[in-house]
Amino acid sequence: MDRQLKSPLSEKDVMDLRAGDYVYITGIIYTARDAAHKRMFEALENGEELPFDVKNNIIYYMGPSPEREGKVIGSAGPTTSSRMDKYTPSLLDLGLKGMIGKGKRNDSVKDAVVRNGAVYFAAVGGAGALLSKKIIKSTVIAYDDLGTEAIRELEVKEFPVIVVMDSLGNNLYENVVG
Repeated sequence: MDRQLKSPLSEKDVMDLRAGDYVYITGIIYTARDAAHKRMFEALENGEELPFDVKNNIIYYMGPSPEREGKVIGSAGPTTSSRMDKYTPSLLDLGLKGMIGKGKRNDSVKDAVVRNGAVYFAAVGGAGALLSKKIIKSTVIAYDDLGTEAIRELEVKEFPVIVVMDSLGNNLYENVVG
């Protein structure tokens, strides 16, 4: 089923999604990869604030290539999500509603997705140049010293993803791919 979603996400939006749904996201999403997740996790351990409010928001596991002249952002394809698995349950428990990446997730992430009524989306790997055309604004908001791994706030329009894991724990990779 094709769905249009606005981000930040509402609880109802997430609860209505099912593994296998095609979704087009419009609104604000945030980027964070390995190094940024490590810093956010350390901030939480130290009782510090995160650089953005994760509640009802989506994190895209992506580190873009540098933008070319006249472009908002460079290639913007997903990275392997499992590298963020050790940090993800904590963010979901703080209200993160969605993640975009590629690849399988571990059982602790699946449990946290179900416990918190969240969703895991996949973006098509290898299609970074095409995905970048759906990003209309990109602003570094934290950890600028990390270069392409800095946290960015992205404004997206009809950004295409597929629901891999829904809030009920249905998993497209397990149920279809095996």
